[in-house]
Amino acid sequence: MGAETRTADRVRQIVVIATAVAAIAGATIGSGAFGGQAIPDAAGGALAADATLIAPAGPAFSIWSVIYLGLAAYTVWQALPGQGARPIHRRVGYWVAASLALNAAWIGSVQADLLGLSVVVIVALLVVLCIAFVLVRRTPHDGASGIRAITDAVVIDGTIGLYLGWVTIATAANITAWLTAIGFSGAGLPADAWGVGVVALAGLAGVGTAIWGRGRLAPAVALAWGLAWLAVARSTGSPASSAVAIAAVIAALVVLGAAVVVRVITARRRTPPSARNATP
Repeated sequence: MGAETRTADRVRQIVVIATAVAAIAGATIGSGAFGGQAIPDAAGGALAADATLIAPAGPAFSIWSVIYLGLAAYTVWQALPGQGARPIHRRVGYWVAASLALNAAWIGSVQADLLGLSVVVIVALLVVLCIAFVLVRRTPHDGASGIRAITDAVVIDGTIGLYLGWVTIATAANITAWLTAIGFSGAGLPADAWGVGVVALAGLAGVGTAIWGRGRLAPAVALAWGLAWLAVARSTGSPASSAVAIAAVIAALVVLGAAVVVRVITARRRTPPSARNATP
């Protein structure tokens, strides 16, 4: 028998719904609707695909449609009867709400041409998503099975994983855009070297997430997606950089490979020796 839904659970469910509405409204404005500037055009074009060596090509941002769909699904899922008192929602609900609020705040800061503030907001968003990812990893899904287990895996694990993976590369791009905007010249190092270094750090973050997350695929897929489109932007557009493009391809493959290998190893460790050694 599940725990009883309390007033605090109802409040949390409402907060998640309210922040989801705010985030979706912000995304609509950030797409250029209702008089807002599209993100690539805002802040003087600092976040456009041709602004820095770490900016992914435009199609990369289509992943936001999938992430927002997942966040909308989570919002509905956590609000359904019988979901309010579940430990997984009690632990991650407010963190998801915080990520939604920060998402809307980031769009607002870029729309207001406050690029420095947008860096602070996106770093905070990355931290919040890391915490949510940790909590999902550590919280048993109270014996959920069947449709409930599948829904949890897709709507909770999958959405937070995609969100985290994408924001990892987005944070690198945002910080790079801000440094470029304030006139950072590389401290004597060539731009290609900085670009390769940033890509390498993003790749290391992805490998670390794969190892700690026991091979969860969603963060790796989202990060690899961003890195792949970064490679496209640097190999087909301006500013061009073969070094950064190659580094991005390698990093994407390493991140995906790490997630798959860790997932296989984790599954093998969970399989009883008798089952592993059984012959047909």
